[in-house]
Amino acid sequence: MTRHETFPTKSIADKDFILATDLDGTFLGGTEDERRQFYDWIEGTRARVGLIFVTGRDPGYVRELTRKRRVPKPDYVVGDVGTTIAAVDEDHFLNPIPELEGEIEKAWNNAGMRVQAALQGVGGLRLQSTGFRFRVSYDMDPDQFEPRALDIVAGLGLDALVSDHRFFDVLPKDVSKGPSLLRLLTHLGVDSRKVLVAGDTLNDLSMLAMGLPAVAVGNSEPALLERVAELPHVHAARQQGVAGIAEAILHHKLFA
Repeated sequence: MTRHETFPTKSIADKDFILATDLDGTFLGGTEDERRQFYDWIEGTRARVGLIFVTGRDPGYVRELTRKRRVPKPDYVVGDVGTTIAAVDEDHFLNPIPELEGEIEKAWNNAGMRVQAALQGVGGLRLQSTGFRFRVSYDMDPDQFEPRALDIVAGLGLDALVSDHRFFDVLPKDVSKGPSLLRLLTHLGVDSRKVLVAGDTLNDLSMLAMGLPAVAVGNSEPALLERVAELPHVHAARQQGVAGIAEAILHHKLFA
């Protein structure tokens, strides 16, 4: 469907289908033509379809993406690898939801400088320039990476997450994409049976493993595919990016 219609505003809980998707490699993956067709379908069915981005990207990146790159604007964003939970307004600004972020902020306890000091000099880590509120993120060189970094982070009472063999994130304890998405869905009163969760790397594992209908798109990290291989609710798509999401919608019979 390419014709955009105007419908009365409906809460996301009342919609027939909700896509909760990672961005890089997933919602932003596939050919240009596949993305155009899928995005047009999203925009043409907004009265029935809800959209949640679940991403490692920060709020500024998401706003830029939806304002200037013709990517559909989501209803909500679980960003910064689960440390941001926000609604998205008509001007594409992300507005954090205090009642959901309060526990995240408390668990982080202003740990940023402590993390950076503790990991100073650890091989294979280069601090990312973007400033995050409740996480510290590094680019990782897998050939130079020193595994002691994992013990250092654990000793700080925090969690470390390695994904795609090139990213190293330090997060509040027990905070990641999956738990934050689940808290958002519960807060919104969404029936999880009508949600499709989509991802492609290990930092998506916590949401793909929750038991909701899910898809690992065709270009997924082999380590992710290995971890979800025995989970019957996770469809391992043959198609890549948005084409893999479309394949999974049909597979799970989530939209008619």
